[in-house]
Amino acid sequence: MEKKTGFVALIGRPNVGKSTLMNYLIGQKIAITSNKPQTTRNRIQTVYTDERGQIIFLDTPGIHKAKNKLGEYMVTVAEKTLEDVDVILWLVEPTTYIGAGEQHIIATLKNCKKPVILVINKVDTVDKPEILKFIDRYSKEMKFSEIIPVSALKGINTEDLKETIFKYLPYGPMFYDEDTVTDQPMRQIVAELIREKALKCLSDEIPHGIAVTIETMKERPDGSMWDIDATIVCERDSHKGIIIGKSGAMLKKIGSAARFEIERMMEQQVNLKLWVKVRKEWRDSELLMKNFGYRKED
Repeated sequence: MEKKTGFVALIGRPNVGKSTLMNYLIGQKIAITSNKPQTTRNRIQTVYTDERGQIIFLDTPGIHKAKNKLGEYMVTVAEKTLEDVDVILWLVEPTTYIGAGEQHIIATLKNCKKPVILVINKVDTVDKPEILKFIDRYSKEMKFSEIIPVSALKGINTEDLKETIFKYLPYGPMFYDEDTVTDQPMRQIVAELIREKALKCLSDEIPHGIAVTIETMKERPDGSMWDIDATIVCERDSHKGIIIGKSGAMLKKIGSAARFEIERMMEQQVNLKLWVKVRKEWRDSELLMKNFGYRKED
């Protein structure tokens, strides 16, 4: 049977559940998630393969009004992705309110010639009759190829979503082997898992200003364990103190949670050592952004 294969972008405002949906669709955790906006910073590519063919998902940073060079980079990554895909999934909250952020995305999508599937996420949080109101409201803004209500958290309608995506993909050879799940290097996934745990442990004002770099990552010669040294980078001395915590308690908490997640992913024991460094205003330094893995040319 001839296969279908193609690229699908997940776009939307920050914190609508793009990474949660992508992780659920591929059946494995690759993109980090948290309840804080702007969790995803780079374009993350994952692969779903079954007997119908192959979907390559591109999870993008949330489209928002940029406040610094990192924000500009994130929006550029999200909007450029639309040029490279076969189908666009636009995730929205279950509401009839369409704000300035959504209007900006609508204006962007109206200039695209790709099929756009509107995905109303988090429908497990509202009554079913309300969903029709949301569909009607968005239908008045622009014509969508399809509108599908889902719950990324509970898996509601996710199989229907896959079926609909395949409907709009072109026929052709698969780009990846059947067992490929992501193109992300292991070091990058590990760095992101550490950042996820920091996001979940720290207070609201600090996470936007942190990055994580992997200094060393080596498997021991006997194959018994991985030794990983990583640095959490923050923008202020006061933030460094909070990240470390009293007698190192917060850093130990972040490290313990991250090590558990990394060991589960790698299926091997991990010796994780964390350090904290201050790099003032790194989010407005193109040189430091490149050093921390945020490169516009990528």
